[in-house]
Amino acid sequence: MHRHWLIPDWDPGLTLAHLPLEPLLGRGIKVLLLDVDRTLLPGRDVQLPAPMRRWAEHASRLLHIHLISNNPSRQRIQAVAEQLNVTYTSSASKPRSGAIRRVIGKLPNAPAEIAMVGDRVFTDVLAGNRLGLYTVLVRPPRPDGTPCSHDRVQRLERNLARFFGAMGQ
Repeated sequence: MHRHWLIPDWDPGLTLAHLPLEPLLGRGIKVLLLDVDRTLLPGRDVQLPAPMRRWAEHASRLLHIHLISNNPSRQRIQAVAEQLNVTYTSSASKPRSGAIRRVIGKLPNAPAEIAMVGDRVFTDVLAGNRLGLYTVLVRPPRPDGTPCSHDRVQRLERNLARFFGAMGQ
């Protein structure tokens, strides 16, 4: 089956704080590669808001979580990872696949058991699809875990993806 590289496998229209884990577990997903900025964190702060922390702590009891961020600040991504006691990669250069391949290479899991979860079509979804991962597009959150209503970047990317023949005509 041919799939368009800009179409996520799952686009629930939810933020990470409200993403149900059952559909992922039901598909045999064992690992989550989680984007950080505007996926796990709403803004520039490094402190995880309570709804995101609760979700991530619950998820990490059921799945292996690795934070994968394009953010160049190793200290910032490390500070987030330490709150959850998970591993991380900063300066990942998504959609380039090198950093993600290195992470996958250290895991015992097949690509079909790994989900890439993020808020960006042209970085997270594209990178995950190119590597055969299960891709999940989430809405950027506000600090209370509800969707950010004025997300211009994701709206622009969805429109561009549609222009390039992706995302439900």
